[in-house]
Amino acid sequence: MLFNSWQYLIFYPLVVLAYFLLPRKLKNLWLLGTSYYFYMGWNAKYILLLFFTTIVTYTGARILERSRKGWILLFTIGVNFGILFYFKYAQFAWNNLAILCKMAGIPLKDRSFDILLPVGISFFTFQAVGYTIDVYRGEIYAEKNFFKYALFVSFFPQLVAGPIERSKNLLKQLNKTYSFSYDRMREGLLLMLWGFFLKLVIADRAAIFVDTVFGDTGKYGGLYILAACVFFAFQIYCDFSGYSIIAMGSAQILGLELMDNFHAPYFSKSVGEFWRRWHISLSSWFRDYLYFPLGGSKRGPMRTCWNLMIVFLISGLWHGAAWTYIVWGGLNGLFQVVERMTKGARKWLREFLSIRENGFSHRLFRGVATFALVDFTWFFFRIKGLRSSFSVLKKVATEWNPWILVDESLFQCGLNRKNFYLLIVSIAVLMAADYGKSQGICIRKKILEQDFWFRWLVFGGGTLFVLIFGIWGGNYDAKSFIYFQF
Repeated sequence: MLFNSWQYLIFYPLVVLAYFLLPRKLKNLWLLGTSYYFYMGWNAKYILLLFFTTIVTYTGARILERSRKGWILLFTIGVNFGILFYFKYAQFAWNNLAILCKMAGIPLKDRSFDILLPVGISFFTFQAVGYTIDVYRGEIYAEKNFFKYALFVSFFPQLVAGPIERSKNLLKQLNKTYSFSYDRMREGLLLMLWGFFLKLVIADRAAIFVDTVFGDTGKYGGLYILAACVFFAFQIYCDFSGYSIIAMGSAQILGLELMDNFHAPYFSKSVGEFWRRWHISLSSWFRDYLYFPLGGSKRGPMRTCWNLMIVFLISGLWHGAAWTYIVWGGLNGLFQVVERMTKGARKWLREFLSIRENGFSHRLFRGVATFALVDFTWFFFRIKGLRSSFSVLKKVATEWNPWILVDESLFQCGLNRKNFYLLIVSIAVLMAADYGKSQGICIRKKILEQDFWFRWLVFGGGTLFVLIFGIWGGNYDAKSFIYFQF
């Protein structure tokens, strides 16, 4: 079931209505049942996989609380990651093994696993494994109520695309039950409206341009591809953050607070800062459960760089079973290694050239440079296959056609003039909101502080805008959120 579908528009109000009418003891059971129903909307048989993950981590945590033996933790993690490997990486691993065997002269038959990837498996697996590690470390108590823990793993707003919640946040909130709150409803609905704006007005509109150009890179020259890559940067941001924000709003109305997964990432001044602002739940997961255990930055600069590369190579693999994702992750890690290694030289150069570190021009330069580096890595994220990626990059470097900026050629890439300019204006609105957020200004709260008529004018006008300018129509198929495939 997709957030941007008529099924969800029926499902969610019924969930909320029943939740607040049911007796206290039945509220969490109701949410658990509706969460399983929500997940079964994708593929009913994979609910057994979700249930098995829940059973394994629940049992493992209960045992770990009593014994804290490392082999039990490793067994629990191994079972969960083993399932993840089979469904997500088995074909990739076999194909690469076949290539290595062929190079060594060892015959190996081709094999097709023909496995349908369960939606959200990477998200709920990491969430459940993180809980198990927290119990092993003694940071939380193992949850004794199985149904409450099952709800923590399967809570429907964030089940299939995050944010990857921590037990210290979401699980603790499930110990309480919540009555209806008009203030929470206002804030939740405003969050959901903003999320739908990001998804339907920006992401799905940008997708038309991006898919047109990347769908036929032989036809389109370098600047077309460059424009498509810039739009893809906003497509994936609005697609993923839009989902996270709708999830936050859906949970908020029910009384539960999910973590904010994005914090104005395209206003970052370095790639390292970008990753502290982008997909925060995953970045912090890798930091706490991989980077710190590897030693973090406490064992010297070379070990720090090595740890960074390990984390980001694995992060790339987490996103998909393909070498393009590994290259994408490796580049993000490499850029941060270079940032660390050149920190002293850059400081000396600023002092030599009398450049003020906090001056507007220098901050603007760093922001633009960071966006360019991040956008460069998106090439590998978007294009399937390393050969295709390098071929497209070659076209960008060698085929310059600047006339497309003035001869209206850009309006022939799936978006007409009006839709193209609407996309640009919508991105400008997003960036204005993100700038306020980066400065500590919460526009949502500012709106809610205004008079009744103004609040509902914003909500009503915003809803009408999304209904009119969102990507709908006979050919619209409730386009899946990009991160569902991870």
